[in-house]
Amino acid sequence: MKIRYDPDADAVYITLREEEIDHTKEADENTIIDFNKDGEVIGVEILFVKERNPNLLKQFQVENLILA
Repeated sequence: MKIRYDPDADAVYITLREEEIDHTKEADENTIIDFNKDGEVIGVEILFVKERNPNLLKQFQVENLILA
């Protein structure tokens, strides 16, 4: 699993599997879920992270956070 934060976009992308994205669905207006061809979740993008939950980034361990 990889977690990336893009400060310019204020977005976190969580990669669960390194596979090709087949399709995406919006869980809500600020959360996008990526699926592989078998319908399995391979990634999640969370938009407006600081706006929605200012403490979320503090909860991630520093060694798991890769700045984009």
